[in-house]
Amino acid sequence: MPLGRRFRSTAVAAALGLLAACGFHLQGHGPLPESVRTPYLEAPDKQSDFAVSLRHALLSNGAHLAQEKDKASAIVSIRKDQVERRTLVVSPTNQPDAYELIYTVGFEVTSGDKELLPLQEVSLTRTYSFNESLLLAKGHEEDVLREDMAKQLADLVMRRLSRL
Repeated sequence: MPLGRRFRSTAVAAALGLLAACGFHLQGHGPLPESVRTPYLEAPDKQSDFAVSLRHALLSNGAHLAQEKDKASAIVSIRKDQVERRTLVVSPTNQPDAYELIYTVGFEVTSGDKELLPLQEVSLTRTYSFNESLLLAKGHEEDVLREDMAKQLADLVMRRLSRL
């Protein structure tokens, strides 16, 4: 093998080794600590956008969801899962021109009688324009925004869980 090619392959191997040594992980794929590897997900609405996104994020990060509380290593309790829409701009004809979408979740993590993560609230805010003549498309845009916000909030929760 020529000297230049050998040097490049050694440099690439060294760079990959440094990334692995510093704890670098692709976003959304960090290892979960042992205390939350078998969580039970407790939610008032198990089919909300956030609960579904969090369940998917837990599974894709190697968690094995417990079906019963007493068999879980930790209980992730969703205490608040709320989407609020506010009117931001109103036209001269008193029709809404822009909305603000606020998605707020509150959660806590316990293990037995020990509190691993106290009750915390995280929220995201997005704005979008509104046009009455495009009612169907704008309704779909709100749904897409809400689903995306739920995924981002689930990622935030996963980052906090990975630090336990």
